[in-house]
Amino acid sequence: MKHMYALLLLLLTLPALPLPARADAPEIVAARAEGQTIHVTLAHPDTGWDHYADGWEVVTGDGRSLGLRVLAHPHVNEQPFTRSLRLDAPLPDGPVSVRARCNVDGWGEALVPVDR
Repeated sequence: MKHMYALLLLLLTLPALPLPARADAPEIVAARAEGQTIHVTLAHPDTGWDHYADGWEVVTGDGRSLGLRVLAHPHVNEQPFTRSLRLDAPLPDGPVSVRARCNVDGWGEALVPVDR
């Protein structure tokens, strides 16, 4: 019976325990095409090598990847920042979007249309 009360007390106090904070996903501030080059401006609360925006991808409306821009280092003191990617082929007809990721939380859910 003593163990049952201890278990009940544990179950009642679990919701009050702090959970690890999930940082904001990288925010795509702007995405535009200039011919076959895509320029993307990102904002993310980079803290250093332990947590930073590490890439963005250009995708078609059906989810096909057109290119991935790897961000090889944190941008702690440069927010927001713009990086570019030259695609191997011209943009296809139809919707094209960009999504971003960070090295801790992975891909963000937001798909931002590329301005043409």
